[in-house]
Amino acid sequence: MKKLLLLSACLATFSSQALAQNTPAGSIDPDMPEHFQVQNASFGYVRKDVMIPMRDGAKLHTVILIPKGAHNAPILMTRTPYSADRMTSYASSGDMSSVLEGYDSMTDVIADGGYIRVIQDVRGKYKSEGRYVMNRPMRGPLNSTQVDHATDTWDTIEWLVHNTPESNGKVGILGISYDGFTAVTALFHPHPALKVSVPMNPMIDGWMGDDWFHNGAFREENLPYIYTQDATPKNDEKWWSNQYDAYDLYLNAVSAGALGKSRGMDQIGFFRQITTHPAYDSWWQNQAMDKLLAREGLKVPTLLVHSLWDQEDIYGDIATYYTLEKQPASAANLYIAMGPWNHGGERVEASVLGDIKFRSDTGYYFRKKILAPFLAHYLKDSTVPLPARVSAFRTGENIWETASKLPAQDCASGCKTLHLEPGHGLGFSAPGPDAGTAQYVSDPDHPVPYIPRPVLTKGVKSSPWGYWLVTDQRDVASRPDVLTFTSETLAKPLTIQGQPQVHLTASTTGTDADFVVKLIDVYPDQVSSQPEMGGYQLMVSADILRGRYRKSFEHPEAIPANTPQLYKMALPFSNHTFLPGHKIMVQVQSSWFPLYDRNPQTYVDNIFFAPREAYKSATMSVDVSNSWIDLHTK
Repeated sequence: MKKLLLLSACLATFSSQALAQNTPAGSIDPDMPEHFQVQNASFGYVRKDVMIPMRDGAKLHTVILIPKGAHNAPILMTRTPYSADRMTSYASSGDMSSVLEGYDSMTDVIADGGYIRVIQDVRGKYKSEGRYVMNRPMRGPLNSTQVDHATDTWDTIEWLVHNTPESNGKVGILGISYDGFTAVTALFHPHPALKVSVPMNPMIDGWMGDDWFHNGAFREENLPYIYTQDATPKNDEKWWSNQYDAYDLYLNAVSAGALGKSRGMDQIGFFRQITTHPAYDSWWQNQAMDKLLAREGLKVPTLLVHSLWDQEDIYGDIATYYTLEKQPASAANLYIAMGPWNHGGERVEASVLGDIKFRSDTGYYFRKKILAPFLAHYLKDSTVPLPARVSAFRTGENIWETASKLPAQDCASGCKTLHLEPGHGLGFSAPGPDAGTAQYVSDPDHPVPYIPRPVLTKGVKSSPWGYWLVTDQRDVASRPDVLTFTSETLAKPLTIQGQPQVHLTASTTGTDADFVVKLIDVYPDQVSSQPEMGGYQLMVSADILRGRYRKSFEHPEAIPANTPQLYKMALPFSNHTFLPGHKIMVQVQSSWFPLYDRNPQTYVDNIFFAPREAYKSATMSVDVSNSWIDLHTK
C-alpha cells in the first residue's frame, strides 16, 4: 500500500511538472529552447543586426560590430551585394579580427584601429528588402525612382549617427570592386557625417574597361558572375558547365548571347540590357561614374586604390583620377595609391604575384603607411600626417615612390615613341616608309587562349584567374597568329609611368576585327636569383580594341576590307622599370579567348548573337612604318 501511494505521488509530481512546462504527460522534453541565449560576455565586440529604414520604406539589413568598451569611436562602413552575414562571420570567434578576416576588412587597420565596423546588404540582396539592380544607376535618365545607392548610403549614415552612441559621429566608407563602386556612389550628395571614402578597385565604367567590356569587346567569362549574382537574392543558383575546359564551353556555344540564352539568362534584366546595348550608347554613358562624379564634384576626401595587374577593374579608378584631377576643387580632396596587386590584392600579404617577386610585403606597406594614416587623419585625429597625393610602387626596381600628381594622361610632352621595325624588331627610331607589313591569319575557330589550356575560370580550384595578367607569354609568342616585335637588349634602365598610347595601322581581309596589343618585359636568358624566370615574358600592360569602334565607341561601323585603318587605344596604367639586360616586346593578336568573346570578323549588327556562319578567317596586315606606342618615360 505504501509503494502504491508513493508511486501515485511521483506520478502526480511528474504530471504537474509536465503541465508547468506545457509538455503532455508521458512525452519527451524538447532539447531546443524557444530562444537560445548566447553567452557572449567574453567577446571582444558587441554585434547588432538591424534593419535600417530607407526613405521609400524598404529596410536594409545591416550588421554592426562595436569593439567592447568603445567610446567616441569612428564608424567604417561597407555596402555590399556579397552578404553582410558572411562578411562578418569568417570565424566562429569572440575576436573581432577573426570574424572580419576576409573580403573588404583589412583587420590590421580596421579592428586594430578601434573602428566600429558596419556592413550592409545593398537593397535586394541577401536579407535586405527591395529589388536588386546590377550597378543600380544613379537617379536621373536611367532611374526615375526616389532612391539609388547614394540615398541609401545617406539614410544609413543618418540612422547610424543617431543610434550608435559609442561613435564620434564621423563615418568613412570603403570597399573593393562592387563595394568600391558603392564607396563611389556615397560621394554623390554626401551626408555631412561622411568624412572619407576609399574606393578600392572600384567598378566605374563597365563598357570602357571594367567588368563587362574593354573598348567594346565583351568579357565573356563574366557570364557566370551575372548568372549567379542576378538570378536570385542570395546567389542560390550556380553557374554550371559540362566541360572542364572553359575554352571548349565558350567555343561550342558560338556566341556569348547564345550561351547566355542556353542558361536561361534572358530572364535576367542585366543580361537583356547588355545584349541590347553592345555599343557605348547613352545607357552606358549615363552610368559612367567618372563622368557623373565630374559633374557632382568631389566634396569628400577620397583615396582611390589601383592595382597594376587588376584582372577585373583596371580602368575606372585611373579614369576617375584623371577626370577629377582637372578640377581644382575636386583635386584638393583627391589621393591615389597603386601597387603591384591583382584585384583586391592590397588587402593581403603581397610580396609575390604569380611568379613575380617584389622583395617586400607591398600590401602591408599600403595598409600601414597609406591607408591607416589616411583614415585616422579624417576620422580620428587631424594631426596624423596624411600620405602623399600619389603613392605608387614601381615594379622592376621594386620601390615605393611618391608624387604630387600622376603624369599627364596624353603624350603632349614627356613621352618616348617605341616603333615597330621590319624583321619583327622594336626600337626608338622611326623606320623608313618602306618598312612593309607584318601579317598573320586570325581564325575564329582557333582563337588565341588568354591563358594556357585547359582554361580554368574564376572559382575553379587551381585557376590562375587571380594572377593571369602576369603569366608567362612565351606560349603565345610561338603561335603563328600572334605577331611579336622585340627590342635589342637594354644597356640602361628604362622607366615608364602612365598609360601607353597605341597607334596601330592595320588592314584586314574581313569586315570586322579585334586587336590585342601587349607591352612585355622580356627577362634575360638566365636569372641567377630565380632561375625559373630565365627568358620570362612579363606582360606589363595590355588591352583589346574591337575594330568596329575605331572611330566612335557609340556608333560602330564595318571595316573596309583590305584598307589600312588606324586603331588607337590607351593601355592600362603602368609604373615599371625595364632593367638593363632585359628586352622590350610588343605582341599583336586578334583574339583573347574566352576572356573576350570572339569577333566573327564579318560585320554583323550585334556580335552577341552572331550566327555560326558569320565566323570566318581573315588575314591581318600590320603597317610597320605607321605603328608605334607612345610611352611616358621618367
